[in-house]
Amino acid sequence: MTAARSDTAPAAPDLPFEKALEQLEEIVRRLERGDVPLDESVAIYERGEMLKRHCEQLLKRAEARIQRITLGPEGRAEGVAPLDVE
Repeated sequence: MTAARSDTAPAAPDLPFEKALEQLEEIVRRLERGDVPLDESVAIYERGEMLKRHCEQLLKRAEARIQRITLGPEGRAEGVAPLDVE
């Protein structure tokens, strides 16, 4: 996959999570094979770091948007509160 090259791939903020993760996985596969020239390895590694940060940011935003329903004394929904993900 040549789209993983840092000079031709779209900037991470433009990528949805699934596409960014797909590109990150392809970069890992290429680097694990060990047949990528050094200069290209450095470039795609840097692209991978940027994609990793982008995916982490998208996950944090998604977690912040998830809420749990709070129940009143009679068991009825009364509102929402942040979801504790720990």
